[in-house]
Amino acid sequence: MRGMRRRFGGYRFSRWFQRAGDIFYQILLPLIVFQLIRTIIFPTKFDLILLGILVLLYLSRVMDWFSKSK
Repeated sequence: MRGMRRRFGGYRFSRWFQRAGDIFYQILLPLIVFQLIRTIIFPTKFDLILLGILVLLYLSRVMDWFSKSK
């Protein structure tokens, strides 16, 4: 297998990038709760769209929509 590049650990991204993503998803749930409270108090289109985006990002992590394994 001369022409193929080896992958160590099978990851596409470097470790610091994966760690930054993990930290982002840890912060995401409190942000969703805060945005939900803000949307209940001051409902605007922007707040609804932002809440929807945050919820979709969180669901993509929980349900592994972007994982490599099949």
